[in-house]
Amino acid sequence: MKKKVLKITGITLLVLLAIIIAVPLFLQGKIEEIIKTKVNNSINATLDFEDADLSLLKSFPYANVGLTNLSLVNKAPFEGDTLFASSEIELSMSIKELFKSADEPIVIKTLNIDGAKLHIKADEEGNANYDIAKESEPSATASSEESSSNFTLNMDSYAITNSEIIYQDLASGMLLDITEMNHSGTGDLSLEKSELKTLTDALVTFEMDSTQYLNKNKINLDALIGIDLSENKYTFLENKALVNQLPLVFDGFVKVNEDNQEVDITFKTPSSDFKNFLAVIPEAYAANIENVRTTGNFEVNGEFKGVVDDEHIPTFKIAINSENASFKYPDLPKSVRNVYIDTEINNETGITEDTYVNINRLSFLIDEDKFNLNAKIRELMGNTKVNAHMDGRINLANISQAYPVPDDYNLKGILNADVTTAFDMASIEKKQYQNTKTSGKASLTGFEYASEELKNPLAITTAAVTFNPNTVTLDSFQGKTGSTDFNAKGTLTNLLGFMFNDENIEGKFTLDSNLFALNDFMVEETEGSEGEGTGEETGSTTTGEERIKIPSFLDCTIDASANTVVYDNLKLKNVKGTLVIKDETATVQNLTSNLFGGTLGLSGSVSTKQEASTFDINLGMDNFNIGESFAGLELFKVLTPLATAIQGKLNSDIKISGNLKDDFTPNLATISGNLLAELLNPTVDTQKAPLVSALDSKLSFLNTKEINLDGLKTALTFDNGTVKVKPFTLNYKDIAIDVNGSHSFDKQMNYSATLNVPAKYLGKEVTKLISQLNDDSVGEVTIPVTANIGGNFTNPSVSTDLTSGVKTLTSKLVEMQKQKLVNQGKDKVKDLLSDAFKKDGADTTKTKSDGVKEAIGNILGGKKDTTATDSTKAKKQEDVKDAAKSILGGLLKKKKKDTVN
Repeated sequence: MKKKVLKITGITLLVLLAIIIAVPLFLQGKIEEIIKTKVNNSINATLDFEDADLSLLKSFPYANVGLTNLSLVNKAPFEGDTLFASSEIELSMSIKELFKSADEPIVIKTLNIDGAKLHIKADEEGNANYDIAKESEPSATASSEESSSNFTLNMDSYAITNSEIIYQDLASGMLLDITEMNHSGTGDLSLEKSELKTLTDALVTFEMDSTQYLNKNKINLDALIGIDLSENKYTFLENKALVNQLPLVFDGFVKVNEDNQEVDITFKTPSSDFKNFLAVIPEAYAANIENVRTTGNFEVNGEFKGVVDDEHIPTFKIAINSENASFKYPDLPKSVRNVYIDTEINNETGITEDTYVNINRLSFLIDEDKFNLNAKIRELMGNTKVNAHMDGRINLANISQAYPVPDDYNLKGILNADVTTAFDMASIEKKQYQNTKTSGKASLTGFEYASEELKNPLAITTAAVTFNPNTVTLDSFQGKTGSTDFNAKGTLTNLLGFMFNDENIEGKFTLDSNLFALNDFMVEETEGSEGEGTGEETGSTTTGEERIKIPSFLDCTIDASANTVVYDNLKLKNVKGTLVIKDETATVQNLTSNLFGGTLGLSGSVSTKQEASTFDINLGMDNFNIGESFAGLELFKVLTPLATAIQGKLNSDIKISGNLKDDFTPNLATISGNLLAELLNPTVDTQKAPLVSALDSKLSFLNTKEINLDGLKTALTFDNGTVKVKPFTLNYKDIAIDVNGSHSFDKQMNYSATLNVPAKYLGKEVTKLISQLNDDSVGEVTIPVTANIGGNFTNPSVSTDLTSGVKTLTSKLVEMQKQKLVNQGKDKVKDLLSDAFKKDGADTTKTKSDGVKEAIGNILGGKKDTTATDSTKAKKQEDVKDAAKSILGGLLKKKKKDTVN
């Protein structure tokens, strides 16, 4: 019998196990369709997920459904917005729920959500993206409506981990952002009345009308909530909350009605210890308050009562009070004492705009330094009206001796202030600054500040401002950082518009300095930055730091002057100019300076408005020392490398534009522009210029040291990494040298120089042969010799072509000799005709007849004295041939270095 029972039991267990394994396999393909169909049929949105998994073992005896990468995407009017997304969701339910038809509700037992983001949004027209439930059919009965829900919460536990909730109301400008949220609840939610035990921790940010009231404040809540589903009422029974480290207890309820919500909640600090005040400050700034010694009280209490609907909020009253309190950190020498706080935040009507804040008193002492503040702020959510006064004197060094500020905030200096202000936001928004009233003075002396963001500590000798109704006057601002000293004065306008209305801050200043070193303001790059280059550059650095940006809110003009400005290895003397900063662009106007023994003029702009920062600058250089200029300016070494071998003076105009790298240095691969230059009294050092030496060795008649460069004017353009030189002419004695060509930024050359060489420079043999022709005009003949220049500036290649010159010279000499013979023949005919017609008149007929015949005969080759005539002609022709052969022989027998390479 026992064996039979055991056998039956074993078989039953095996069947159950088989069912448990088989059912998920059977339903695996259908579970995704079941869930998507039920949800998407009931909402005006689209539910989707990557994978659905069913298990009967994980939560036995319940079925466990897991959904991966779930998303809920809105339809119009929030088309494409993601209302909800989660990396993982797990639901457990009775196994029988899996076999229900598509129109039957499913009862969920537990719910776990991880990595979720819920973004609730309401637009300016009042549309809410969470209003996605489809409307019921008009013919549906009440009973059918009750059963129309596709899911029923019959849970006894739920958990939400590592999630975020955002509530954004565009009409009111309210933003609630709850991040790093972990929340769990346990209770029997199937009952009409039950108790829910909850645990919550999160970081909370709250913003209203562009004013941030909470910024990632840490919130912990341990609450027991009574739930009455018949009345939709939720009551705080037992609870304990922490805002940062400030403890609060709540009492009251929230009731959800059809048209509104009723709220009746009170809260207070459980004790009056002044440590409660330090607990409000984020722990990162207040440090550990466990052992802080305090005296006096700090109390917070408040209440919210009323209804919440489209037009009302609950009335509320929040009071914050402290009287004659003090605190001292155990490891710091000084204490903060005589602390008085009397502040209230109230709304007595339930109308949002009627919220007001009264800071009746806020004062404290550090050592003997006293600070006082009082203010009244009306219509906090509407046309905010502010009336405030602040006065006091604070030794900034005492702050770090009484309060645990970060180590890099090593503050020193004395702050004095006595300022009163009254304004309303409507006047600021409409720029009706005449309706605002601000007066008083503030000063800072002996201020010192050091930070990793600054290369050198900043020391302000004195800074003083005067507040006027419409402007702020900077009476003085003197200080020093590194080797730089500065003294500034000026006026600021639109300060309130900048502070409260996101408008530009406007100003006009004068800045004077004895020594202004730009390197004092440049933090060294971190490891991994790219090396310098002249050719191919990407235009960005790999320092990991953001590129330098000119603030978009600045709209100011600075008239600056400095005895010396130092940038890298450059020292500019007597610098004067105007800097205009506007629209993320810095424009330099009429800047003048002494540099490299001459005068520099500069105008142009730098803009960081686009994705890549750009610059466009005009430079005027007058009487610059060439050697110093090209040694100190990297750009000149790229544009005109040959100038490194030239000594003398330079006048130049340069227009250059391009992109800037993240560290504000030019990206040479992107620059373009043009340059005009004039040389004054220059000399060439051939030892520094291999190209000049190469020309010397290829052209024996050329002595480059004697080339006249004085007054030479050149023009060049540069773009896409190439410098193109416009044709120009040099003069060497009576030889004109025409030069043109280009080179790349990596100094590869492609130039040609054409020399118009007179025949007399072709050597002694050529000169002798020319003299034998007995014709002065032969000495004026020139031969074009072309020198092709390649390679680079440190290793140039030079080739010349004299063959064409030789042919040209030969043909010219032959042509000149032919023309000379023709001219001689014409002269002979004239002489003969003249003699024939000028005979004695007594025998004119015979004389004329004989003379003509003789002349014609001679011209036509008569035989009169033919031997002498033929001999003379033959001799002259042989002379021409011999002369040509001698010249060619003389040229071609020169050193082979004068021939084509």
